Amino acid sequence: MLSAVIPVRLPQAQYDIVIEPDSLAQIGEPLRERGLKGKALIVSHPVIFKHYGAILSQSLQQAGFTVDVCLVPAGERYKTLKSVQKIYDAALAAGLERQSTILALGGGVIGDMAGFAAATWLRGIPFVQVPTTLLAMVDAAIGGKTGVNHPQGKNLIGAFHQPRLVWIDPTVLQTLPGREFRSALAEVVKYGVIQDPDLFQYLEQLPRLEHYGDWQGADLFHVLVRCAECKAWVVQQDEREAGLRAILNYGHTLAHALESLTNYRHYLHGEAVAVGMVGAGALAVALGWWTAAEQQRQVNLLARCGLPTKIPAEMDLPAVIRLLHHDKKVQNGHVRFILPKAIGQVAITDEVTDALALQVWSQWQGDPEPAPALH
Repeated sequence: MLSAVIPVRLPQAQYDIVIEPDSLAQIGEPLRERGLKGKALIVSHPVIFKHYGAILSQSLQQAGFTVDVCLVPAGERYKTLKSVQKIYDAALAAGLERQSTILALGGGVIGDMAGFAAATWLRGIPFVQVPTTLLAMVDAAIGGKTGVNHPQGKNLIGAFHQPRLVWIDPTVLQTLPGREFRSALAEVVKYGVIQDPDLFQYLEQLPRLEHYGDWQGADLFHVLVRCAECKAWVVQQDEREAGLRAILNYGHTLAHALESLTNYRHYLHGEAVAVGMVGAGALAVALGWWTAAEQQRQVNLLARCGLPTKIPAEMDLPAVIRLLHHDKKVQNGHVRFILPKAIGQVAITDEVTDALALQVWSQWQGDPEPAPALH
């Protein structure tokens, strides 16, 4: 049977990432074994909860938990303090105490909001990630970043709050819309570029990538484990993004600006990250950091994942540049970029001027790409 446990060991927090197919119904007992008990609030999205809420609730109840539920909308435009207020209201109604647990059943947005609520309710209560999207499994659910968006920028309001457990059951991906599966592949490719050339090559050699049904179970399991190991290693080196952890934002600087400029309605997060990775790669070529051939490998792999690789022609690039200066990674007025130096190696720099970004990215603008299909 496929099963893996990846430990995350931090000075103030130690937890495991468990990856095991067909395991959602078994989560209750491992939580109790880790000292969690009493009241539990499941935060989820109505569609996700319809699929998996009963399974999770029953497992928790069988392990002795008293279960309440809070359903909130998913999607970046709903990742706001208003949505978190709804979670606070549910926590109050459920009588959550400092020993109670909030569980996030859903994708990255649900995890970010539920985690932020857990970080701030009673100044911090236990939190468990139960990701149901590929994006959350490989990235968002691991590492303790929580938060919500401000109208002027993404994730500007937040806190670091490590989960007590990350429980990944890959079989729940069978209900994930195809567009969301493809979107998440950008984060998978990201790990190959920033740290793991073997993973990048592994992805290049797979016959088909775009659809969940195209993947063999062992291949998907291998990729999930490798991504979790990469993320865990980086987080253990730099829990609060003082230095190294910033490499996980490869492609995100431009992506966040594109998402914000389009009011989170045009791109799914991974789609914006794919464009951002291409944009970062183009800057790296212009600076002589890596070769045009390596950039083309990145473009080709992202395209095989069914992801956009051009900045839409109608996008206002000067407005994009202005938004970059609201990014969390700005220091002393300089936008910091994570740029590739080779497949498997990136570096952080503030040497990219606005003029260079404008010049390079204008060459990567293309005809508007049609909105990807949901399935």
